[in-house]
Amino acid sequence: MTRADLSYVRTEMLAPQPAPSRARGFGAWLRANLFASPMDTVLTLLGLFLIVWFVPNMLRWAFIDAVWSGPDRTVCATVSQGGVQPDGWSGACWAFVNAKFAQFMYGRYTYSERWRVDLTAIMFVLLLVPLLIPRVPYKALNALLLFVVFPIVAFFLLVGGYFGLRYVPTSEWGGLLVTIVLSVVGIAVSLPLGIVLALGRRSKMPAIKMICVIFIELVRGVPLVTVLFMASVMLPLFMPAGMTFDRFLRALVGVALFASAYMAEVVRGGLQAIPKGQYEGADSLGLSYWQKMCLIILPQALKLVIPGIVNSFISLFKDTSLVYIIGMFDLLGIVRQNFTDAAWASPQTPMSGLIFAGAVFWIFCFGMSRYSIWMERRLDTGYRR
Repeated sequence: MTRADLSYVRTEMLAPQPAPSRARGFGAWLRANLFASPMDTVLTLLGLFLIVWFVPNMLRWAFIDAVWSGPDRTVCATVSQGGVQPDGWSGACWAFVNAKFAQFMYGRYTYSERWRVDLTAIMFVLLLVPLLIPRVPYKALNALLLFVVFPIVAFFLLVGGYFGLRYVPTSEWGGLLVTIVLSVVGIAVSLPLGIVLALGRRSKMPAIKMICVIFIELVRGVPLVTVLFMASVMLPLFMPAGMTFDRFLRALVGVALFASAYMAEVVRGGLQAIPKGQYEGADSLGLSYWQKMCLIILPQALKLVIPGIVNSFISLFKDTSLVYIIGMFDLLGIVRQNFTDAAWASPQTPMSGLIFAGAVFWIFCFGMSRYSIWMERRLDTGYRR
């Protein structure tokens, strides 16, 4: 290269140029997200039409013409806060939800003892939230308190019969209390048990592998309704005379085992996604089997299957409503049970109660979904196979 050629080498970087006016701003966002192609345009216009047609009527039913309080069904029978409608239209009967709200939360739990449920819920939130926030220290102590100490304390608080607390049988439990207990216990048991089953299914020991395969395929081959029916009705028939288990405990065991089988397949998918080099690298370091799994393989596998794990948690949370068929009343079950109350029988009562139950389920499921997305982004290392 000659000296003359060097005179054409740039010695300073060009100043950054502003983005084209059509590539930024609200109009550019509309073009990129809603009107990028003829099909996008058609779908956008169709969506706007549905919103304009549906949302005003929904808002009118849910808020404008809704009845928020009242003593009985007479306030909801074709009467709204705007008066009687000529076409028989009436808004949501939130007065029904307001009157039955405590029952939706606690079931038939003794009124004077409901402070125990509130205290248990507060303790659970105070222990769970710091565990979910990475920056909060003392994670080991926090996990010990949540997974070891809290279940014992919660049992004595909710059931009672000790330390001067009145005994409250599980037959009096109901509403959101049953939904939360079933889902929390199911989640807490299904994840570690699912990991053990997934490792057992990939084991090189034939006996352990066969046991895990039989359990997983047997449980996954039947619906949860069958598992709950067997746990509640058929299991006592195989027990020795005079020996029985609480019906709620049987439902807890059935839900946890059912969720564990599905969790095992989710975790197994993550284990199979780990490159073979990771296993070979761990073996070359002289790590034992459990050191290799706990320190190298499982952290990577669980990170890969976070969406599947949370999807199983969400399904489990919603499937708790199936305990209604064995005579237990979770949130949805106790809402449906109150439809038979003659004092609140009106055309708007069922829809109002079901929408309230659906909103509660949605809040919990949406919260789990958003937290899983946040964890995915936080743990993303940019690795792609």
